[in-house]
Amino acid sequence: MNHITPKTAGDPFLAVLRDAEPQRSPAQERLHRKQRLAATFRIFARYGYDQGLAGHVTARDPEKTDHFWVNPLGKHFSRIRVSDLILVNDEGEVVEGHHAVNRAAFAIHSAIHQARPDVVAAAHTHSTHGKAWSSLGRLLDPITQDSTGFYQQHSLFDDFTGVVLEQSEGRRIAEALGPNRAVILKNHGLLTVGQTVEAAAWRFIALDNAARAQLLAEAAGTPQPIGHEVAASTAQRVGSDKGSILSFYPLWEKITAEEPDLLD
Repeated sequence: MNHITPKTAGDPFLAVLRDAEPQRSPAQERLHRKQRLAATFRIFARYGYDQGLAGHVTARDPEKTDHFWVNPLGKHFSRIRVSDLILVNDEGEVVEGHHAVNRAAFAIHSAIHQARPDVVAAAHTHSTHGKAWSSLGRLLDPITQDSTGFYQQHSLFDDFTGVVLEQSEGRRIAEALGPNRAVILKNHGLLTVGQTVEAAAWRFIALDNAARAQLLAEAAGTPQPIGHEVAASTAQRVGSDKGSILSFYPLWEKITAEEPDLLD
């Protein structure tokens, strides 16, 4: 019989596994989101998702739900701390923090947060394999267990018109995303969303990895896709918000142990 042995009392990983996370006040929830957001940038830097000014991850504020926290323009992912995050309102104004906001970040993320009330966080960077796959103008196929996490749960924005600077373009991306977990932005890159920061962050890592795997498989031959029924059922386990939180947790544990200053 399968069983789970608790590691320690109050272990947060076990709490998620048992659907027993503590209820947090708005202030506690805000801190939780900001800490995971800062950790995400440090993790993304290690994965190489840190090219120039391209890339942003946002977290909706738990009280001011039309506001979101985001990385400041010009701050390297590997140096971001909780105290560096800025709060942006629905007009694109920085209402908390001392740095400028990336105009593309506001155009894309404000539209997504408005269109998807269920979304707490959204992640987008110009990762190498994500960019390469996006140039093909295709959805990913369910060729591995990991890639099934996006089977029938990702879409394609098939209309690149240059750097996203206008809110109307952000709304078109949000429309292309629809109810899905992710969207491939043709000739641009990848974007993922989640009901938690952890889920959006892990999904981005997983989607970029799936793109890399399919690029390698197609370079070597003709990948054999997983059948519809198996892919659909596996997607419910591999790509769920809970599963994504659990997958993010070891990365959180490692980065906070090795770079505790991110919590400052």
